[in-house]
Amino acid sequence: MSTLVLASANPDKLEEMRVLLGDLEIEVVAVSSLVSDWRVEEDGITLKANASKKAEMATQATGLPSVADDTGLFVRGLGGAPGVLSARYAGAGCSYADNVGKLLRNLRGETGNMRRALFKTVAVLTSPVSEGLIVGGEIGGSISCEPKGTGGFGYDPIFVVDGLGKTFAECSADEKNRLSHRGRALRALKEQLAEAMLSSG
Repeated sequence: MSTLVLASANPDKLEEMRVLLGDLEIEVVAVSSLVSDWRVEEDGITLKANASKKAEMATQATGLPSVADDTGLFVRGLGGAPGVLSARYAGAGCSYADNVGKLLRNLRGETGNMRRALFKTVAVLTSPVSEGLIVGGEIGGSISCEPKGTGGFGYDPIFVVDGLGKTFAECSADEKNRLSHRGRALRALKEQLAEAMLSSG
């Protein structure tokens, strides 16, 4: 079985990736389980720049194929914020709840189109022996006035998915993975991984 390193210490992302790539002969491991002092400053101005930096540094540190994603929530009424800063919108060391609380406060009083939002993910795969892969996924929705649901993570409790009428946090894990921005990006990655595995074996 091949090993693929996830260039993240986020256990929620690790679980999602293991589920989405589960039927390939690939073991997904967190970089933090291989490199104890793993740390990357996400100082890029785009999702692609941050994902590329994390994946490349994980490959350099482990000598193994590595994948990283960067995800942003882009809200119309906030001029596209929090965008590339989504994970640390409320400041360094903030929690999911801190980020959600700040976003809802900043959108207070906004209605209709001003609450429109877009979730975007860029995933990058790097390897010591081959060219990297870059894939993406996105989904539109709107920001609710209060958190709803208990599933998911991050901004999931306030992101109402277009055409679904409920937040990602109100979805089952299977439903979220089928529809979400990260699910779409990782399925595109999975297709390319499967093709690469077939051509090499």
